[in-house]
Amino acid sequence: MMHIRRLAPGDESLLLELALRDPEFDIPRDSEPEPLEPLTTAEATTYLADPTVLFWVAVEDGALVGFLSCNVMPYRAQPARELMLYEIGVHRDHRRRGIGRALVAEMTQWMAGNGIPEVWLGADNAGAEAFYLECGFTFDDPATYMILRLGG
Repeated sequence: MMHIRRLAPGDESLLLELALRDPEFDIPRDSEPEPLEPLTTAEATTYLADPTVLFWVAVEDGALVGFLSCNVMPYRAQPARELMLYEIGVHRDHRRRGIGRALVAEMTQWMAGNGIPEVWLGADNAGAEAFYLECGFTFDDPATYMILRLGG
């Protein structure tokens, strides 16, 4: 049976495991993604203690099968706070079983209980867009994903 829970300080080892096993939770691409460089234990503790960080995992029979991370974003006008859905992943052996939808439902339940009316994200492929549309998301203003990296 699958259950979903929010991570907190004390769950640093789960962040390490997810970083090292990241390719198993990523969508197929032209080349196999590399594992992520994990946070140090101190960095992971700080991350999990941050009240603006929301990180849920789906566990089935003791194994990690999915995760969702988002951040509470303060805003200069109404709504005063909203969520940015940063990342969602389902283990490649457990896809198409409702785990992603269950993680999104957990997030929206948290939103409703905490007075946050909106969540936004940047989907970077057609499969992700289709998944989010199935979960009730709609397209807002067209946006371009851009990044500025310092020192590189």
